[in-house]
Amino acid sequence: MPQPRVAVVTGASAGLGRAIARAFGARGAAVGLIARGEERLASAEAEIRDAGGRALAILADVSDAAALEAAAERVDRELGPIDVWINNAMVSVFSPVKEMTAEEFRRVTEVTYLGYVHGSLAALRRMLSRDAGTIVQVSSSLAFRGIPLQSAYCASKHAIKGFTEALRTELLHDGSAVRVTMVHMPALNTPQFEWVRNRLPHRPQPMPPVFQPEVGAEAVVYAVQHPERRDLTVSGSAVKVTWAERVAPGLIDRYLARKGYRSQQSGEPEQAGRPDNLWQPVTGDYGAHGRFDREARRHSPELWLSEHRGLTLLAAGLAGAAAAAAWRSRRR
Repeated sequence: MPQPRVAVVTGASAGLGRAIARAFGARGAAVGLIARGEERLASAEAEIRDAGGRALAILADVSDAAALEAAAERVDRELGPIDVWINNAMVSVFSPVKEMTAEEFRRVTEVTYLGYVHGSLAALRRMLSRDAGTIVQVSSSLAFRGIPLQSAYCASKHAIKGFTEALRTELLHDGSAVRVTMVHMPALNTPQFEWVRNRLPHRPQPMPPVFQPEVGAEAVVYAVQHPERRDLTVSGSAVKVTWAERVAPGLIDRYLARKGYRSQQSGEPEQAGRPDNLWQPVTGDYGAHGRFDREARRHSPELWLSEHRGLTLLAAGLAGAAAAAAWRSRRR
């Protein structure tokens, strides 16, 4: 696929969304930035423009379908036809299910799942008429395997997977050139752990291994440039989770029951009354990185292998041929 001229990113003001927006801006795309935090949106827009790119910041909550439709219309009008739409916005609650409220489940679902539906619909209304475009659903290994303390988020990721699979088959049935792909992220060093709603006694943290958000942004760019890839898994940890769930789900249940609580909490006590972003954005410009720079990895070997599948298969074939030749030589 040629380099996109116009890309839209939801949840673009911080974390992975901000890294994705920077990556597309650096490659010459005009970027539509959609998020709730006005201060962070302005900062993200300025970053792209200061680097010589074009950007348009739009204040909108992805749970509001009409607001996303209006945002898409504005991008079309001011930046040009949308080539790529990246659904990324999310909220979550760290809490046991028994302590969650119905309103919290509804809110996480409206943002983290329905926000993807609303964004996909807004993109389709423009892409189908042109028979061109790519929709990227930012996903994670939690689309395949739920973990304790993030029930609403895991359920939303599972729902996104089902929605995307249904949409993909309909596009294939219609012979449409519009493509939809999922990028499954590992744990990332983003600021979400500073503002997510938390009922746990300690500050939340990503389950290791942790990667920098730029690794995830690289994967999204690659997925856009290779729309034939229906799914792209960013790290070996996500691959292991997916296969372990298929092979031994009961064993994974018991492992997560034993390890899942502790691994999602740091040793630091949570601050009582800390503001969270479930209903309203938290003030401040957090950028793309969280507080885990020291342990976060800057590269994913598994992503590199996935991006270079041809070379990987060739190397595997050559290694197999060499092993077979050595075996025959020993037999002689």
